[in-house]
Amino acid sequence: MAIGQSWAARGARLTNRYHARMAGRTAAATGFVSSPEPRTIGRFAKGRQLVAGNFLFSGQLIEAPGASIWEIGPEEAGFAAELHGFGWLDDLAAIGDAKARDRAQTWLFDWIRRYGDGTGPGWSPDLTGRRLIRWISHALLILRGQDKGKSDFFYASLTRQSVYLSKRWRVARPGLPRFEALTGMVYAGLSLEGMESYADPAIAALANDCAQHIDSGGAIPTRNPEELLEIFTLLTWAAQSLAEAAKPAPKPLLAAIARIAPTLRGLRHSDGGLARFHGGGRGMEGRLDQALAASGVRDRRRSGLHMGFARLSAGRTTLIADAASPPTGAASHEAHASTLAFELTSGRRQLIVNCGAGTPFGEEWRRAGRATPSHSTLGVEGYSSARLAHHRSAATHVRERLIDGPDKVPAEIRDVGDRTRLEIAHNGWQKTHGLTHARTLDLSYDGRTLRGEDLLTTLSSADKLRFDRAMDDLKLQGITVSVRFHLHPEVEAALDMGGKAVSLTLKSGEVWVFQQRGDAQLTLEPSVFLENGRLKPRASKQVVLSGRAMTYATRIRWTLSKAKSTPDTLRDLASDDPFAEVAIE
Repeated sequence: MAIGQSWAARGARLTNRYHARMAGRTAAATGFVSSPEPRTIGRFAKGRQLVAGNFLFSGQLIEAPGASIWEIGPEEAGFAAELHGFGWLDDLAAIGDAKARDRAQTWLFDWIRRYGDGTGPGWSPDLTGRRLIRWISHALLILRGQDKGKSDFFYASLTRQSVYLSKRWRVARPGLPRFEALTGMVYAGLSLEGMESYADPAIAALANDCAQHIDSGGAIPTRNPEELLEIFTLLTWAAQSLAEAAKPAPKPLLAAIARIAPTLRGLRHSDGGLARFHGGGRGMEGRLDQALAASGVRDRRRSGLHMGFARLSAGRTTLIADAASPPTGAASHEAHASTLAFELTSGRRQLIVNCGAGTPFGEEWRRAGRATPSHSTLGVEGYSSARLAHHRSAATHVRERLIDGPDKVPAEIRDVGDRTRLEIAHNGWQKTHGLTHARTLDLSYDGRTLRGEDLLTTLSSADKLRFDRAMDDLKLQGITVSVRFHLHPEVEAALDMGGKAVSLTLKSGEVWVFQQRGDAQLTLEPSVFLENGRLKPRASKQVVLSGRAMTYATRIRWTLSKAKSTPDTLRDLASDDPFAEVAIE
């Protein structure tokens, strides 16, 4: 047993293997009742890399032309999950030529020979559901030119996986893993001859999870925007499959789709990407638009918060801020100490960002990405607004949950004169320092100016006593405070006005100017941008305002304004595809 691996996790794998082997006793399906058309979006550039023998998964690139995809990977959980989930089949299908089809067929049948009896890391409910969706969606690609023996081999494996899922979907973690497992079951039950009896239980379970795990505001417990998009996509696929099979979709499923769509619109920046919070990325290009179109939900964004995030929008500018308490308990395994952090996008260009999730780059980067200094907000030196604590899960290795995070996060959005104001606060440092962080963000109606104020203050006599004790521990030298503004790697930053400002030039040609209004020290420092699909963290910069809290109230004021020479509209046609360049970074 590997170091750090729990006996419960090993027992779960053995149980999965047992049910996978027992599932092989079921009579195999003989064909498709109906084959759902592929709805997944593949990445053409990544498909070309796969055909060329360049395998990029979980932040690792392995160059092995001519090798089987099952011979190249390290025994790392994230890498193995990407392989055994068969998401790469979408990328090969995006090319669709003879070479791509040959790779898809060879690697799929090789998987059946190696792992089809229940061995290997791919036999978990979520990966099996993900795999079934891809196999069924791309069945025409897989079966083209194959003889009856290969077809029977394929159908027998689909049957085994479907039966296995019917026994094991309940052990999948509620949330995205459970939705993947159940959607895979729905696909199998609706598509495969002889599997019809599995459809109705899967549909009922999917409806139940929609009612239980998606709240009235279209939010999920992890508060991860990208995870919400993946769940939404699965639900739209399930609804479309039911419609094609002339079966009515359950009301809880349709209601969940209707609740989530406006929430996702509220989490989308002006460039079409999602806000990057709590372990989520921007989402695969095109997936959000595709899912929203497929849902048929036309409701626009609701007023107020969206899954705990506040959105300000004016002109070409969008700002999305984390304006709620962080996830807790099991939902916090990938959560970040990001309360009050914000991201800002101008047109098609990201300007202010959070560093992102470091999971693809190893455990140290994962932990660093979750800390408060990796977000565009105020931080107290040596402390995040929420702490990490070890927790051992039955289904995983030791994982770290967020604890001691803010439990009071008031937020209000209102119009003030010629601007929209967001006022938010949190008590994450109240227990340790007696301090509450209050942040005010004013976005002008034309979207050209953002004014901000970060205030650290005590709210009660008890808070003042805690602050005094913290000052005594520091020998009255003051509590070091930094307000960080992480920049996207494509933003060119340079100190200006004798070090009192920073000029920020976007790839579109826009120029923004950052200035501080007070006594804080302004510096331009190195930062990183953690992005899935890259080989390594990308170097970037951050604007930092530093000071010391010496009294019961410390204010740091700043402005971010578009330069007067920058027009309101720009012709911005440049595009970038991380997968087109990743192999040569």
